[in-house]
Amino acid sequence: MSRPQTLLQITGRSHAPASLQSACLIIIDAQEEYRSGVVPLPGLDAAVAEIASLLSAARSSGTPIVHVKHLGVPDGFLDPRGPRGQFLPELAPLPGEVVVEKRLPNAFSGTDLHDRLQALGRLDLIICGFMTHSSISTTVRACKDYGYRCTLVETACATRDLPCGEGVISAADLHRAEMAALADNFAAVVPRAAVLI
Repeated sequence: MSRPQTLLQITGRSHAPASLQSACLIIIDAQEEYRSGVVPLPGLDAAVAEIASLLSAARSSGTPIVHVKHLGVPDGFLDPRGPRGQFLPELAPLPGEVVVEKRLPNAFSGTDLHDRLQALGRLDLIICGFMTHSSISTTVRACKDYGYRCTLVETACATRDLPCGEGVISAADLHRAEMAALADNFAAVVPRAAVLI
């Protein structure tokens, strides 16, 4: 049996991964909740290291950077007033870097992200962050509606175990399935940050 093709391949709409020189780097929800809050993510430290390498390379090459921050529930998940809602210190924005605040998983919904990206004039986006099945997935899918070309770095994203019927789907299996779904019709997926640096 032959290896299946993605819908992007079948429709002739696949694209090469973006380069840092011509893209915008978008880091989604790199917040303390996922390290020390109620939903610590398996594999977080490895993903943070990958994001940090992308961030350093982007800063060195003058690539525009957008940090997306989720404004969660006061005194709860991703508390915007407390430490759990703050950026992870090693991925925190520098002065002058764009910060977009959102209240829904899709970073375009109810925000000025599209306007900010239009002002930067970059159609190629490199996306990383948390969580793969939620804010990463919804934002990458929305990018197609706006005409952006997404590149997703597999090891620079992470998610968590989820209940599934009477059992559990592991973070690793969920992450892998979501990456396959996004690679099918929404993004060029690269295995690690080094491919783009």
